[in-house]
Amino acid sequence: MQEVEALIDQYEAPQKEIMLHFHHLLTQDFNLTSKITFKNPCYYGKSWICYLKPTNQNKVELAFLRGNELSNAQGLLKSNGRKQLMSIEFENLGNIPGDSLNEIFHEAILLDETEPYQSKRKPKNK
Repeated sequence: MQEVEALIDQYEAPQKEIMLHFHHLLTQDFNLTSKITFKNPCYYGKSWICYLKPTNQNKVELAFLRGNELSNAQGLLKSNGRKQLMSIEFENLGNIPGDSLNEIFHEAILLDETEPYQSKRKPKNK
């Protein structure tokens, strides 16, 4: 956890504040495990649920690994041409829709706890 916070501390505002907000929410309120994967803060339950990624536009992307399996009833998640991953970008703490996002977190965590992830990748031929 400390290595994730050290990574987040390297960023400038507003990215740093957004990432710290989500880091504390995911690790403390939702009890997810954090670690750095592909140089980004990632959050795990039984499997990899979501990650935070700073963008070149000074925003933070919050991406859900199984986004295509979520209801997206809130209409917040965008696929951006990706098949499985869905995400939402934030430019400051003020534009975070807390209640709607909490619903997405609860749904993603419930999915992780109740339906084991099945890789859709084709096995490599040996």
